This record gives sequence, C-alpha cells and structure tokens, in this order.
Amino acid sequence: MTLAVGDRLPDTTFRILTEDGVKTLSTADVFAGKKVVLFAVPGAFTPGCSNNHLPGYLENHDAIKARGIDQIAVVATNDAFVMGAWEHATGGKDKILFLSDGSADFARATGLDADLSANGMGVRIKRCSMVVDDGKVIALNIEPKPGIDVSAASKILEQI
Repeated sequence: MTLAVGDRLPDTTFRILTEDGVKTLSTADVFAGKKVVLFAVPGAFTPGCSNNHLPGYLENHDAIKARGIDQIAVVATNDAFVMGAWEHATGGKDKILFLSDGSADFARATGLDADLSANGMGVRIKRCSMVVDDGKVIALNIEPKPGIDVSAASKILEQI
C-alpha cells in the first residue's frame, strides 16, 4: 500500500554521515514535533537528482523555511557515505538533512519502492516530495513518470 495524505510515516531508520561517523536516526528523530519537507530521489549523483531536483530545494531553502518548515530533508536509497559525499559536493551541508535509506526499508514501508534492477540500479525510492507535520503526511507529490514536475521545490512552495 502506497503512502497517502493523512497517513503517519512508518517507524523505520535512516543513516546520516557525521564528523564522528555514521549515525542512525529513527523516523521519530527526524519528524516528531517538527514540520518537515521531505523529498526523495532515486539516487545521489544521478543527473536528474543532482542537476535538477536537489538544486531547487537549495535555491528555495530560505523561502521554504520562512513558511514555517523546521527541516528540509532528502532521502535516497544510497548508503550514508554516498549521501555524505553528495551533501558536501552540492553545498547542502547545514541546509538539507541527507538521509540514507540504503536498504530501502523506508521506501518499502511507504510503498514508494521502485525496482529499477532492469537498469542496474536495484530497488530505489520513487521520486516524490511531501510535507510532514509531526510524522503525519499533509501533502504528497509522487512523480507519475520520469522527470521532475510535481515533486519540485516550486510545487512544495505552493503547498506550504
């Protein structure tokens, strides 16, 4: 069953790369008591994700935060080391929380998993964006086809 507006996010864990190594965060650590914009990308360093999707959230960081958002986060089914490298390469440090869902546990638990094995990419998360208020999804935008349209930062700005 795919995640829908009104659903609570499932209890899963993410990993982040810190100066002290890899740290595990629970869903509650990221979302409890906060209003969070979360966007998901199929893979760090991929052209669409690096050149089109992530830059919109970096460019609109201040505008998104000014509308009452406590945190902007990105999740991908890459390991924490790749997500940490992507964070540094894109200038996203201290602006966006880079969450690793390396085993696709969050992707599967939300029904947002996509099997891209035919393209050599394995199980990934579908490109999407959402607004989460204290763990509850209040807006959800899942891309219906390849590309970045409904999950773009400009769409989130319309929803918050």
